[in-house]
Amino acid sequence: MKKVEAIIKPFKLDDVKDALNAIGVQGMTVTEVKGFGRQKGHVEVYRGAEYEVNFLPKIKIEIVVPDSIIDKVISTIMEKARTGNIGDGKIFLYSLEDVIRIRTGERGEAAV
Repeated sequence: MKKVEAIIKPFKLDDVKDALNAIGVQGMTVTEVKGFGRQKGHVEVYRGAEYEVNFLPKIKIEIVVPDSIIDKVISTIMEKARTGNIGDGKIFLYSLEDVIRIRTGERGEAAV
């Protein structure tokens, strides 16, 4: 099993979520986060005063999937989250040793 963390632009969340549901991903955790990469933020003007926005709003999606569909999950996220502009985000993959469903005690893929 793999854990996938994807950092994407907020307005792309619905597209990514719907596409992942369509390929069989049953659950996900979504967190509003702030950060920056190569963008390094930007300057905004508010009431005549300039200020620098160092951390940009992003969405972090966390999902756990079986190894058998990991390539499909990655390609789906990339396709649906891409705008072609700087700041589209990143995908991180982690190998999982085990997953346990607290309510039933199921383990492994059955717990996902």
